[in-house]
Amino acid sequence: MTMTTRTRIARLRTIGLTGLATTGAAAAALTLMPTTAQAAEMTQAHTSTAVTASSNDSRKSGYSNNLDGWIKQSLQIMKSKGIPGSYDGLKRNIMRESGGNPGAQNNWDVNAQKGTPSKGLLQVIDPTFNAYHVNGTAKSVTDPVANITAAANYAAHRYGSIDNVNSAY
Repeated sequence: MTMTTRTRIARLRTIGLTGLATTGAAAAALTLMPTTAQAAEMTQAHTSTAVTASSNDSRKSGYSNNLDGWIKQSLQIMKSKGIPGSYDGLKRNIMRESGGNPGAQNNWDVNAQKGTPSKGLLQVIDPTFNAYHVNGTAKSVTDPVANITAAANYAAHRYGSIDNVNSAY
């Protein structure tokens, strides 16, 4: 896919999300990311950050410092806090939102244009992360475990569970 094609797709998404923003849905939501194919392409460009990330909590927990470990650690925290969600629901949404890249950042949608780009595995904007941060996780939107857990907490409040989310939030 050429850069021109990516730029056109990004512009189309921005136009579509602008309509959503007028209803308030996009402003409070986690945001749209590229299609799975585009996310995979982006992930290949960032292979070093897609494999591991700097998460002090992950290294101390006994879980592996990779996507599987981050999801499992988040599930343990979610269970202890009564936040519903499954491994499959988390992984499906992570792969759609960031392609598994904890360093992913959306710099083109309506939230980015307003100065709050979506960040991390589940593409959380800072205000959403701050509102749904779960104690016991790092206070950093880019920390993989904190990002997953906060997004799952948001999804639980908004949709009943991350498992009920099958498109952009």
